[in-house]
Amino acid sequence: MDALVNLFESARQWLFETVVQPLLFGAGLGQFLEDGYTATGWLLVGLIQLSVMLLLIVPLQRWRPVEAVTDRRAIRVDIVYTLVHRLGLFRVALFFAVDPLWDGLFGTLRVWGLPTFHIDDLWPGVTDKAWVSLLLYLLVFDLVDYWIHRGQHHFRWWWKLHSLHHSQRQMTVWSDNRNHLLDDLLRDSIIVLVAQIIGLAPGQFVAIVAITQLSESLQHANVRLWFGRIGERLWISPRFHRRHHTIGIGHEAAPVAGKAARRRGGNNFGVLLPWWDMLFGTANFELRYDPTGVRDQVEPDRQGRLRDYGQGFWSQQWRGIQRLMGRA
Repeated sequence: MDALVNLFESARQWLFETVVQPLLFGAGLGQFLEDGYTATGWLLVGLIQLSVMLLLIVPLQRWRPVEAVTDRRAIRVDIVYTLVHRLGLFRVALFFAVDPLWDGLFGTLRVWGLPTFHIDDLWPGVTDKAWVSLLLYLLVFDLVDYWIHRGQHHFRWWWKLHSLHHSQRQMTVWSDNRNHLLDDLLRDSIIVLVAQIIGLAPGQFVAIVAITQLSESLQHANVRLWFGRIGERLWISPRFHRRHHTIGIGHEAAPVAGKAARRRGGNNFGVLLPWWDMLFGTANFELRYDPTGVRDQVEPDRQGRLRDYGQGFWSQQWRGIQRLMGRA
């Protein structure tokens, strides 16, 4: 663990001194050097992720694709989403627009005496080891992500934003970041809040985000891959997550057997671990690879209309706002 951390820090220092620092001075933003160093970490993580996606996951898609690619334009838009998020552009926007609000809020709470709870304190001695602490925090955030994902499907207003993610009918390695920016803002705000409450160190936060994003990229890949009967229950595979994106199966409300009055929405909400789906009764382990998308894209409404989720980045964002306002 120490060797990996030292290697990462050396690479970040080089990238900062060679690229980021000169750019900041050139733009007259020398007062942001400390923040620029933090941003360099996110940039380096994104570059590593993109390298793994291009060198490993893209060849996997070509080796065993689930379906033939027929809409390359939609995939090109997904690549834009990926670059915006993985290269830190979205985080830069959050830094200027939202982070000052968070800093002010938590600063005020600290002045009022709000203590920070550290999960490490629950297991003295054992969690002093960096890798054990990281795994424990990873487990906590995966549970939080599971319930965030359930909320995105359960609350009608939230689904109006999150449905953009499901509207991609050509799922590929690039589809993970295809989200409405307001959806991302809400999710990230919850994650930051939890990180502050449980005392997660910045370095561990970066590592957790990197592991989660890279795994999600594989989950969305257009690859006929599953991890076997045991492996499927240890880590989420592309097969398991594709079931979540299946039209009419993965994300729509359906009656619970024998309890018609109760309804639950969809299957396979887990982000890294299928354990939460297994624990809360939302796991679907059928070995199938069905078409993906949202039902209203393929089935006309009573007026004979199909919902249009937009073709380009900005049109998709605008239509999400219109859906939220009940105008689309």
